[in-house]
Amino acid sequence: MMRRRVFMLATAGLAGAPPRIASAQPAGRIYRLGFLRQTAPDPVPGKGSMETIKTALAKLGYVEGRNLLVETRYAHGQFARLPVLANELVQIKSDVIIAVGPRSIAAAKDATSTVPIVMFGGTVPVASGIVASLARPGGNVTGVLLAPGLSLVGKKMGLLKEMVPRATRIAFLSPDNAGALGQVAEAQKAAAVLKVQLVVAQAADGDLARAFDALVVERPAALYVANSPQFARERLRIIALAAQHRLPAMYEWGSQVEDGGLMSYGSRGDWIAERVAGYVDRIFKGAKPADMPVEQPTKFELVINLKTAKALGLVVPQSLLLRADEVIQ
Repeated sequence: MMRRRVFMLATAGLAGAPPRIASAQPAGRIYRLGFLRQTAPDPVPGKGSMETIKTALAKLGYVEGRNLLVETRYAHGQFARLPVLANELVQIKSDVIIAVGPRSIAAAKDATSTVPIVMFGGTVPVASGIVASLARPGGNVTGVLLAPGLSLVGKKMGLLKEMVPRATRIAFLSPDNAGALGQVAEAQKAAAVLKVQLVVAQAADGDLARAFDALVVERPAALYVANSPQFARERLRIIALAAQHRLPAMYEWGSQVEDGGLMSYGSRGDWIAERVAGYVDRIFKGAKPADMPVEQPTKFELVINLKTAKALGLVVPQSLLLRADEVIQ
């Protein structure tokens, strides 16, 4: 494996990066951290968002079982359960709730106006009414976004077209929720610019096999996998289906490429986890979410898997290899 890393820089949202050494905590204080996610736990040990956050918090001096209690709630894709789970985290008097994904964030906000909420991900919090503005959230919610709005969709479509220049049809795999509509709309705009037809297939009720059966009928030459907590968790299944149908695919996370996907372009999950941990640390110490700007990544990584490209019969353009931050052999 050959790696070339471009390290992400913090925006002005936080005053400096989270410290790398354990900070002193009030003697005897035990902090209760709630964690709400709309999917199930990650099936790959050590790769879930909660695990990466725990690692980042430990660097800041918060160790589970010593001065940190972590209460996790997973909806397992049953979104109707999210309000109940969010209320549970409020009732057990969480000091902070970390919410992963748009539905979890909305459910946590609906459940409380007083318990601080830190977003892990999310795309358009101002338009959806989660915060008043990115600079001054004004309520009990702040956190870290995956990207500035939906700005990466067009970029990723362009990179996928560059990888598969012969493509005249590109499939878009969408989760079964209204939150993906913005991504679909941006992908449609990008498709018009690239002069390709976009074929949208929705994974209704999480049925990935049926979604792939529907999209391959249209004979696309490439696949764009939407940014979705569900798809991040189900990455191994999606990667296997893409390989089965010989579809070059663009993903959100580098971990999806490490697990066998072709390519990804986006922020790094471990970087976001560190930034989220930094927000939690500051809130534990008395900071108010209303005064903590929502942070957006300013650096993104292009990751390419050459082994997968070879299996698909693709020759990766030199222009992409030169711009890649990580190339997996």
